[in-house]
Amino acid sequence: MLGTVRRMAARAKAELDYRRFLATGQKPWTPGYGIHKRKSIEAALAQPDYDPDSLPPGHGYRLDERIVEYPWFLARLPDGPGTLLDAGSTLNQPYILCHPKLRAKKLFISTLAPEGYHEIEQGISYVFEDLRRSCFRDGYFDAIACISTLEHVGLDNTFVYSKAASRNETEHGTAADCLRELKRMLKPGGTVYLTVPFGRAANHGWFQVFDAAGVDALVNAFDPVACRERIYRYLPEGWVAAGREEARDALYFDIQKRKDYDPDHAAASRAVACLELTA
Repeated sequence: MLGTVRRMAARAKAELDYRRFLATGQKPWTPGYGIHKRKSIEAALAQPDYDPDSLPPGHGYRLDERIVEYPWFLARLPDGPGTLLDAGSTLNQPYILCHPKLRAKKLFISTLAPEGYHEIEQGISYVFEDLRRSCFRDGYFDAIACISTLEHVGLDNTFVYSKAASRNETEHGTAADCLRELKRMLKPGGTVYLTVPFGRAANHGWFQVFDAAGVDALVNAFDPVACRERIYRYLPEGWVAAGREEARDALYFDIQKRKDYDPDHAAASRAVACLELTA
């Protein structure tokens, strides 16, 4: 009984936070932001005519890059069965895991350390490992999702993702090694769906931002049969589909190290590169 009362109180508080968030300017990462972000992503995924190459006006206003990454990935991922690896655990959210395209597949999630949420009842397998040295055999997966993960490889993952001292690294060049490892695990003709922060190259210690040359280096490391690229840029009005030139000077807003906001109220990345690499 006490547990039920506490859950009801928590839901009531969350709903109040959400209403206040909407009424007070929708400032990123303030109470209510998480609910608004989830609802916005769910709404985008529910649109039968969602076009990842042409976003509606105001899309993702004051939201971080997940509002474009999730819909892009799920729009591009084929229907039907297959083996899928979530390299980095970005898909490990209940409102994402219930998507029909994911439920149809045998899903594996690979990440550094256990997280607060898991869905083993759905038949999802969790593996805790370094993606640069994965346990999976050659040619096992039909597809791999690596969403906003590669930028952390070889950097200080103790800042947010792990308490192990060995995860405090400064080897930002090993992202290419990780990409070659992902290709090893793909079946011939398989696809990696990759997203990374894009814009002015920068090393923030716990992640990096890739410029055009950096993205090209990643593509060259993978050496794909085919590559399809989509750039998204954040503007004060929301997210838009863009080209490399339009997004080349984009800067990252790091909420982990800043508590104030810029005039555009960017939540994190101001540009993201989404790559569909076919082995």
